[in-house]
Amino acid sequence: MKTIFDQEVREELIQRINQLDEDAQAQWGKMNLYQMMKHCTNWEEWMQGKGNPVYKQAFIGKIFGKMGLNRMIRDEKPIDKGVPTSTQFKIKETEGDIPAEKQKWTALIQSYEQYSNPGFIHDFFGKMSKEQVGLLVYKHNDHHLRQFNG
Repeated sequence: MKTIFDQEVREELIQRINQLDEDAQAQWGKMNLYQMMKHCTNWEEWMQGKGNPVYKQAFIGKIFGKMGLNRMIRDEKPIDKGVPTSTQFKIKETEGDIPAEKQKWTALIQSYEQYSNPGFIHDFFGKMSKEQVGLLVYKHNDHHLRQFNG
């Protein structure tokens, strides 16, 4: 399975990000291109521990989180289209600097080469192994790139 910790996978994602057209329309969901890109950069920073995030698993995640994570990363199947976005990653602003957001996103993808965030706790899935992080990060990026035909 594809993981963000594989250099070839990072290069593929970066190529897909760079090919996104500024006029791209979502195939599903409520976000426009800028909101999706901002969502992804915010999420990547959170996953990597940038900006001193506070990590806490939601109560519902303590009950269902591990089962949900295992279901999500057990095979090559893409993330379902209807998976809800955590409130902390919903982007309200609808316009922004798309080229700058692309650059930030690709830099964050590349920085997985030196990933180290042992204190990470996903807000739903809870504590995750580095292998689980690698699989989830790839699938999350792939999900949003497919959302915009990337």
